[in-house]
Amino acid sequence: MSSNPFEAAVILDGIRRWVEIETPTERPDQINKLADLVASGYRDLSASVERVAGRDGRGDHLVTRSSWGQGVPGILVLSHLDTVHPMGFIERLPFKVEGNRAFGPGIYDMKGGAYLAYHAFRQVCADDARPPLGITQLYVSDEEIGSPTSRALIEAEGRKAKYVLVTEPAREGGKIVTGRKGVARFEVFVKGTPAHAGARPEDGCSAIRELGNVIQTLEAMNDLKRGVTVNVGVVRGGTKPNVIAEDAYAEVDMRVPTRVDADELVPKILGIASRTHGVSVKVIGGLNRPPYEKSNAGAALYEHARSLAAQLGFKLLDVFSGGGSDGNFTAPHTATLDGLGVDGKGAHTHYEQLYISSIEPRARLLYRLYQTLQ
Repeated sequence: MSSNPFEAAVILDGIRRWVEIETPTERPDQINKLADLVASGYRDLSASVERVAGRDGRGDHLVTRSSWGQGVPGILVLSHLDTVHPMGFIERLPFKVEGNRAFGPGIYDMKGGAYLAYHAFRQVCADDARPPLGITQLYVSDEEIGSPTSRALIEAEGRKAKYVLVTEPAREGGKIVTGRKGVARFEVFVKGTPAHAGARPEDGCSAIRELGNVIQTLEAMNDLKRGVTVNVGVVRGGTKPNVIAEDAYAEVDMRVPTRVDADELVPKILGIASRTHGVSVKVIGGLNRPPYEKSNAGAALYEHARSLAAQLGFKLLDVFSGGGSDGNFTAPHTATLDGLGVDGKGAHTHYEQLYISSIEPRARLLYRLYQTLQ
């Protein structure tokens, strides 16, 4: 047996067991099967396990708490068990190893990182001395759809913590994430007046034409220099080519780097009105994930992690990401560090993979963060 508690092959075998239980967000039975396995891993550790029953068709959430350091602000580790891949995708993307790469659905986003957090906690429990801070690990079941059933739990645990570590995958070359854009989602409903397009066009008011006006208004809000993006990703409307459309619909995604941007632009989008008499426009939605801005406390947490990485023999760079994570919910009030999971590529694709060479250094970094944060 290896004397190295962070041997990549051993950790990878644990990751494999998690990956081979497929966990699409919409399959609570599968997520709960993985939750059973994760919970069983804590039975011999100095920790309690709380299972929060799923609702609204989602799986359970797990909260594990170290036996030490509870009752005062400590470390919260955020992970998610769900994946975007549909059930059966493992037949197309089975777990396999090719050189430095290991493949499988969700292996990079984010079962690899979630397992590293668990493994690092095991090693802390095996130490003679306890770290200065208690460690709470939260595994949620619905991150891939915006965490609708876990957000309140994440925010509550985040407010109790001194630090939040998020095991989302590393970015290009092992970078960690110290900021993320906020995410807003909207639906646009347009109601016009139907008419025969050939015989009585003057009687109609096209909902599709008015939706075109709305889309132009939304597109004009894009400002790449400022970091603001607005994307109309779904449009529907009309019934037949010879009928002036009574209804049209769109779904919109907006990303903003700061809360100031969100406070300015969300009301603008919600306030979009019809330019055409006889046509109504209704916009609903709002900010789903607040911007994760790099605070002074977050910057200090990054510098601490960077120093630990240097001691371990690797350089830790940071990056700002346009994608959201559960870290967006904690960063506004608690020092948060994201992207602490495995390095790799291909999240959400048929070639999703982690780099095996990243397993040991990333696991050791989490372990040292657990040991040294105070």
